[in-house]
Amino acid sequence: MSNITLRKKILNTGKVSLYLDFYPPITNPKTGKETRREFLKLYLYENPKTAEEKRIYNETLDLAKVIKSKRDVQFKNKEYGFKDNIKLSVNFIVFFKSVVDEYYDKGSKSNYGTWKASLNHFENFCGGSILSNNLTIDYVNKFRNYLLQAESTRNSKTKKLLKKNTSATYFKNFIYVLNLAYKQNLLEKNLAKDVEYIKQEETNREYLTEEELTLLWNTTIKNEKVKYMAIFSALSGLRFVDINHLNWSVIFHDKHQNHYISLREEKTKSIKNHPISATAFNILKAQNTSEGLVFGKIKYTEITRPLKDWIKLSGIKKKISFHNFRHSFATLLLANGTDIYTVSKMLGHKNVSTTQIYTKVMDKNKIEAANRIKLQLDGL
Repeated sequence: MSNITLRKKILNTGKVSLYLDFYPPITNPKTGKETRREFLKLYLYENPKTAEEKRIYNETLDLAKVIKSKRDVQFKNKEYGFKDNIKLSVNFIVFFKSVVDEYYDKGSKSNYGTWKASLNHFENFCGGSILSNNLTIDYVNKFRNYLLQAESTRNSKTKKLLKKNTSATYFKNFIYVLNLAYKQNLLEKNLAKDVEYIKQEETNREYLTEEELTLLWNTTIKNEKVKYMAIFSALSGLRFVDINHLNWSVIFHDKHQNHYISLREEKTKSIKNHPISATAFNILKAQNTSEGLVFGKIKYTEITRPLKDWIKLSGIKKKISFHNFRHSFATLLLANGTDIYTVSKMLGHKNVSTTQIYTKVMDKNKIEAANRIKLQLDGL
């Protein structure tokens, strides 16, 4: 007879990961290989101190015990030839929170903020708690409508409705959690399959010209590291998270490729050789590091204020975030004649359709067309 034990594993982050231990081993339905472990992607504080931490600890542990009970019944039914017909009902908020916490543990702090906001809005909508077997397609659609009319939960003196694109992002996160819950047998039906996503509105993607980048380079900034990282992004197209984790061990040079980075992207996890210019490499050399992290780790929250002040001091009126430097790289490549397929590869996009949004910003045919009509007007 199979024996299933709920166990804990202490992570480097100090949190505890919960998993089920199977004896004898079971066959993983996804890989076909034998395994003794099923990680539940549920995490606990190792030593909960506050009342809130203790509440989360108990709720998460209860959820893990419910999943273990389901596995017990599944294996017993299989051993005696019965159909698996147990209905599982768990606090969906606890499961949602475990998904959000995973983003924090992985170090994706900027994504964590968005996921945390998604969770906060769903908690507000459902009143703080809802059982998984009470989730229906109608309930999901009502949450969709709620987001389209919801006010921002950020601290603000004036109440503001969520922007449509923000609502779309929060709802997309929620659908992801629904999908995950279904895959882990916490939902009987795949509610995410029939959901209509909130369509995002097209936004104006600001970029910086060569002149503006030069202006910024010559503008003083409180944190020099932010300047180096931002300009390097404009010269390489790398995201903040990739630059923040950039290590000297993956930077190479040869006579055929010159300087390049053997890059595993944090977002897509794909590996590629990413060529960089001599100017970009000089920025790396200027960091006075020769091994380990090139720039040294810095939190995204530590760059937002210096970046904003830097842009303002330069006199540039555009609304610029760190990610706009990556946009600048793409737009300037197109402006200087690089074909869209090469730009797509440089940005690490899986589909060229993702890259085509930059052609709307820098449409050379439209620019040339607008300048074909030339009139000699007196006084102008």
